[in-house]
Amino acid sequence: MLSETLMPRFSETDVLGHINNTALPVWFEAARTPIFKIFTPDLNPHQWKLIVAKVEVTFKGELFYGQQVEVKTAIEKVGNSSFVILQQAWQHGECCAEGRTVMVRYDFANKTSQALNDREKAELAAYAL
Repeated sequence: MLSETLMPRFSETDVLGHINNTALPVWFEAARTPIFKIFTPDLNPHQWKLIVAKVEVTFKGELFYGQQVEVKTAIEKVGNSSFVILQQAWQHGECCAEGRTVMVRYDFANKTSQALNDREKAELAAYAL
């Protein structure tokens, strides 16, 4: 799994001092950057090749401000033109949230999905569970 450690920002907390549930999809997206680079190495948005088809987040425990969070990222499944990214947010050795994102290889000019090529599949496989 890929791993990225982050420090929650004060603006991501709610009145109870917990991390707001809207922060997790943003954290998960940021931690997907190595996956994005498989398709667009320079991250140029004008050359982008992916769209998000689905995002799910399951909250399993509380996350708190001022304490590091580790976001783990792996590829759960690879299809013909899409793949599923599994991500987890860990704090103090506990998995506090888990997310799944379905990404689709996409041709923006023709507005249609595209098959993943062999290189892309191989690079995604390097992050497989």
